[in-house]
Amino acid sequence: MSTSIAERPLPDLITEIPGPKARAHVTFDETWTSPSLPRAYPIVPVRGQGMAIEDIDGNLFLDFAAGIAVNSTGHGHPRVVGAIKEQAAELIHYSASDFYLPIYAETAAAIARIAPMKGKLRTYLGNSGAEVVEAAMKLSRHFTGRPYIVGFLGGFHGRTYGAVSLTASKAKYHARFDPLLPGIYHAPYGHVEDLKWFDDVLFNRLIPADEVAAMVIEPVQGEGGYIVPEDGFLQGLRELCTKHGILLVADEIQSGAGRTGKMWAVDHFDVEPDILLVAKGIASGMPLGAMVARAEIMESWGVGAHGSTYGGNPVACAAALATIELLEGGLVENAAARGEQAMAGLRELQGRFPKSVIDVRGLGLMIGVEFADPKLAEEVQWACFQRGLLVLECGKQTVRLCPPLVASSGDIETGVRIFGEAVAEVAAQPSEIARQAAAAGAIHPGEVDG
Repeated sequence: MSTSIAERPLPDLITEIPGPKARAHVTFDETWTSPSLPRAYPIVPVRGQGMAIEDIDGNLFLDFAAGIAVNSTGHGHPRVVGAIKEQAAELIHYSASDFYLPIYAETAAAIARIAPMKGKLRTYLGNSGAEVVEAAMKLSRHFTGRPYIVGFLGGFHGRTYGAVSLTASKAKYHARFDPLLPGIYHAPYGHVEDLKWFDDVLFNRLIPADEVAAMVIEPVQGEGGYIVPEDGFLQGLRELCTKHGILLVADEIQSGAGRTGKMWAVDHFDVEPDILLVAKGIASGMPLGAMVARAEIMESWGVGAHGSTYGGNPVACAAALATIELLEGGLVENAAARGEQAMAGLRELQGRFPKSVIDVRGLGLMIGVEFADPKLAEEVQWACFQRGLLVLECGKQTVRLCPPLVASSGDIETGVRIFGEAVAEVAAQPSEIARQAAAAGAIHPGEVDG
């Protein structure tokens, strides 16, 4: 693997897929790691640069998964890598929960500055999306003094106990973990007509509106299928929350940080949340989550109400500051342009294969292609992998395309072409693709979170 990635075409496959070293590593991995880990297919990445991932056998893949929409600035962006190296040489860790770490406050201020809310804001930093979901649940109950929290059917918020209680994308995430966190209700998602359910059912038959602390929603659902709500749904939800004194919490863990072609998905709907949750792409692969809240909300809790030993560690903060600089320097606009390009190509593909591809939807570089059944989605994902394109399923029968925001016009053209070739092959001989995937031990669909 001495040849520079930049000197090779993309993708560039030099062994069978998966290769011999990859197969050997999968066997080693499955001996030692928790079987709870969801694996999409046997990619064994060891190096990345830009839009490229190199596997353990030296095969080069075009990455349209971005580590589940995490590597927003691509792999090994020199600005991000430089910030990480510089900070690591100065200070790797000193807990911001107990001491005044300068870069923690700088990062909190930077994220608040780009948040989609007006007025004074304050920021809490954690290590992950699930952590800041938990923080938001605590803060909402603390501020309002109310017991109930509403999530949405199809939503995914993480796997820790509070977050998984709020999650309603797949029943298996709850299996054998009851009792879950009490006081959680789930509402229908996405249609303006669904807003009637709150007054007709939830507030009329189940719980009083004035006992609901918060509604936690993904402005565009991620793991649930890359579902974009109807225009008017989020606006109506904002009005409903304001009317009843309920906090609106926007989980932008997957949809935020430029992913949808605007800095935040809520910007597409001109909606301001009370609390914003950020993670994944905000630090280009480093573990960082953020909860941004209106100051009067955050200031309601006192010393010791919440904290984290590692949350907002200096190296992750340095990566976040570099990422924000790049997002504001043109990556958000690039995501919008490249998203339009990808959507045009994928909709043309839908026109060619209307019996297989039943929907193409998304915003920016958060695009879902829904297939006629789950088996088709699984087989297209596998056929893409065999061709050197990394994509990832979500929902029941959707394949998501969420490449790094640095994608060029050529990258999108190549990715859409390969995706189309995969769809064409599956449409022509689905049973053969299924046989190949089964022979290679590919994981079945719907097993990947995020």
